[in-house]
Amino acid sequence: MNFIITGPLVYTERAILSEAAIAVSDGLIRSIDMRAEREKIGGHEVIHFPSNYYLVPGFIDLHVHGVNGHDVMDATPHALNMMSQTLAAQGTTGFLATTMTAKVNEIENALIAVRNFMKENREIKGAAILGVHLEGPFISPKKIGAQCASDILKPDIELFQRWQDKSAHVIKLVTLAPELADGMEFIRYLRKNNIIAAVGHSDATYAETLTAIAEGTIYATHLFNAMRGIHQREPGAVMAALLSEQISTELIVDGVHLHPAIVQLILKLKTKEKMIVATDAMRATCLGDGIYDLGGQNVKVKEGVATLAEGTLAGSTLTMPAAIKNLMRFTQCSLFDALKMATENPAKMLGIFHEQGSIALGKKADLVVLDEELNVVMTICTGKIVYCKS
Repeated sequence: MNFIITGPLVYTERAILSEAAIAVSDGLIRSIDMRAEREKIGGHEVIHFPSNYYLVPGFIDLHVHGVNGHDVMDATPHALNMMSQTLAAQGTTGFLATTMTAKVNEIENALIAVRNFMKENREIKGAAILGVHLEGPFISPKKIGAQCASDILKPDIELFQRWQDKSAHVIKLVTLAPELADGMEFIRYLRKNNIIAAVGHSDATYAETLTAIAEGTIYATHLFNAMRGIHQREPGAVMAALLSEQISTELIVDGVHLHPAIVQLILKLKTKEKMIVATDAMRATCLGDGIYDLGGQNVKVKEGVATLAEGTLAGSTLTMPAAIKNLMRFTQCSLFDALKMATENPAKMLGIFHEQGSIALGKKADLVVLDEELNVVMTICTGKIVYCKS
C-alpha cells in the first residue's frame, strides 16, 4: 500500500510536527513532508485525520502472555494469530510472545509454535511477533508469583540450547533468578549469545544482583513485583536495579502492580531513558470479569484485576494505551516521553531501533493514529493498515 497521512500531530524521534505529511510505500516511511500536501501524489492515497489527533510509533510490548481468550502457551497458530490481531487493535505493532513456567515439553511446543508462526505467516494481519520472552522455568520458588512451582528448574544451558535449536533461536529475552545454582554462568552464556538476561521472579540479595549485573544482566522484569524488595539493611534486587545505570526497568503501570508514587520514584531514579512500559497481559485482556486459565491455574478477574485464589496477582488485563495514559497521569510526564518508554526504549532493548520503534525516514511504517483522548483509531504494521476503528 502507498499512502500519505495528513492532519494529526506527528511524534517523530526528535520533535512533534504539525501540518506534516507522512508518505508510506513498500512498508517503509518514505518522506516526512512539512508541506502537508492534500492531493494524491504518485499513486499515493491521502488519509486525513483531525488536527487534534496524534500519529505515533507503533507500541512494542516485551511481555505478553495472552489476550482476548488466547495464550502463547496454547501453542497453536490460531491463538498466536488472534493475539496478533487483537494487540494491533490496541496499537501494538510488535511484541515478545511470553511463555510461562510449565512442563519442558509444553514450553518446547510453545516455542516451536512461535517459530512456525513467524516463519509461515508472511501476510501481515496484525502485530509482529518479534521473538519470545522466556519467563521461567529458571526462577525462584520463593518469588513464584502466579507461575507453577512444581515445574521450576535451575538454569540449564544444555536445555536452553535445545530449545533454541528447535525454535530457530526465537528466544530473545530470559527472565531468571540469578541466585539459583548455575545462574551466573547462565547469564554469561546469554550475554555471549546476545540474548537479554533479565532479573525477575528472584529472591536475589543486593550483592547477588550486582554480581548478576556485572555478568551481563541488563533488564528487570516487572520491577518490584515477584522480587526481593527494599529493606534498610538488605536493599535487595529492587535497589540494585534502581541504582544500576546498566539496568532498564520494566513496569506494569496499571495502578495495581505499582502504586502511582512508586512509578514516580522509578521515573525520577531511572529517567525516561531506562524505563520500559509493558503489559504482562494474560488471556482475559480485552474480555470481561470471570475465571480464566493461566499456566494451568485458575485466575479470577474482578474489576479488571487478575488474581489466583489466594490473592496473588496473576498477570494483568492492561493494554498499552491504558498503560501510557496511566504513566502520564501518575508521573505528569508528557506524551512524548511516555511514548519513548513504549516504543523507542523496547526497540533499543531488542536491538532493532535502526529499523523500527520511531517515526523516521527509511524505518518500517509501524504507525498508530490516536484520537484526542489517546484511543487507537488506526494501526499500521509495516505499511499495511491492519486496524481501523469503525
